[in-house]
Amino acid sequence: MIYSDNAINILAATTYKNIGNAWIIKNLKDRKSIDAIAFLLSKDAKENYCVTREDFENKRQQIINEIEKLKEFADGVVAIGDSAFPPCRGNAKNSEQPVVIFYRGNIRLLMAENRNVAVIGLLNPDNDIKAIEEETVAELVKNDVTIISGLALGCDSIAHRQAMRSNGKTVAILPSPLNNILPASNIELADRIVKNNGLLITEYYKDAKSSMELRGRYQQRDRLQALFSDGVVLSASYAKNDQGNDSGSRLAMEYALKYSIPRAVIYNRVTDVDNPKYELNRQLIKEHKDITIIEKNNLRLSVEKIIFNRPDAVNNWQVNKAGYNRRQLSLNFGDVY
Repeated sequence: MIYSDNAINILAATTYKNIGNAWIIKNLKDRKSIDAIAFLLSKDAKENYCVTREDFENKRQQIINEIEKLKEFADGVVAIGDSAFPPCRGNAKNSEQPVVIFYRGNIRLLMAENRNVAVIGLLNPDNDIKAIEEETVAELVKNDVTIISGLALGCDSIAHRQAMRSNGKTVAILPSPLNNILPASNIELADRIVKNNGLLITEYYKDAKSSMELRGRYQQRDRLQALFSDGVVLSASYAKNDQGNDSGSRLAMEYALKYSIPRAVIYNRVTDVDNPKYELNRQLIKEHKDITIIEKNNLRLSVEKIIFNRPDAVNNWQVNKAGYNRRQLSLNFGDVY
């Protein structure tokens, strides 16, 4: 299992009270010595004691002991400051950017030079939804796009499977540690993704302690689907209503809007008008006139538009409209070893 001292330092720092992602990015984006980190934590962590070098080193050893338990399930962990840490797309506050990623598979699929599009949707698509989603994914893969989704049942699984059938790459973002794939019924799919040079990632190395915490992690998973994608495509979903209908897809589309990540929906104004499983698609089309609408008759052109409209900025990277990075403007990263 591959990890750097930097990754261990950041994981250890996040165990202190009042230390979140914004603090990590502000203070530890550039590597610091253990003495310097202990000094900063003593100043900002809301602990009832002074953080010493010895205390911090004990935390580091506890982290190492925990993540070594994952060595049969994970290939490594990268943190902000490591050269292999993937950049976020779009514009997100420091508090919403990830600082640590556990991974299994090809972590380079998330780097800026790769074109990634998330394809998401509801858990119970009908055959017509499945068919047009598969065509959309196949067209994206034909344009050298890596498909990102959340390994959930339904539309997520369709996206991952079609990407592999089309000889493309796919990335699954999990709400759980890599030794506890959710949903468990998709463990075989997760293994296939890795064997096909794909990638599994998560921000977590321990299980959630409660159902409430797990629900929050699903929401954070939806946020990462947007942050690691150059565009987000909604296959189909119910809209939120007072009958209890809702979906993570709605959250992922909201995150994409918030971060200025281009969005698209699959929808045919004639054939899908009465299908309740397209309720969120109809709502987004009505509320956002600039959203890309994908249907069978404009599939090639709408996919080209998604690729062309990829975010201009990817953190420290500048991306041209043809999809190639000019150069990385600033390199503050160290090496993973």
